[in-house]
Amino acid sequence: MLASTDGWTTCAQGHRHWGRAGAAGLLLHRDGADGPEVLLQHRAAWSHHGGTWGTPGGALHHGETAADGALREVREELGLLPDDVVLGARSVDDHGGWAYTTVLARPARRIEAADLRLDGESDGVAWVPLSGLGEVDLHPGLAASFGRLRPLLEDARR
Repeated sequence: MLASTDGWTTCAQGHRHWGRAGAAGLLLHRDGADGPEVLLQHRAAWSHHGGTWGTPGGALHHGETAADGALREVREELGLLPDDVVLGARSVDDHGGWAYTTVLARPARRIEAADLRLDGESDGVAWVPLSGLGEVDLHPGLAASFGRLRPLLEDARR
């Protein structure tokens, strides 16, 4: 069993982050009726950056890969299983001493937001068109990373 690394840490940039061994999340994407869409969770009000929209994710355990951590978190937070997704590219937001890895994935089957089982860390989940990201309050880390993530999403569609 992997040891939990839940807890706060401060990176070299002076930011406070959850996950003493870093963190990871899954950015699930698909082709929607109006172009590419990403599955985002509405973070519970009590959570860090509560009320914002971000990727399901969280603290990595000691010895856990980013892909395994992202899959564990999406199972815990949305009820998705590893066979429900096909993993793709990864993007690391390294803050010096702490990093968040975004693991891109495509659905391996039809996944509708209304069918997902939310835990207490989410107030909701929705497929959001890339063209509509400016209309939702994005988690600051995701918003800051989208310049790096957008080309990876475009490459994944080819």
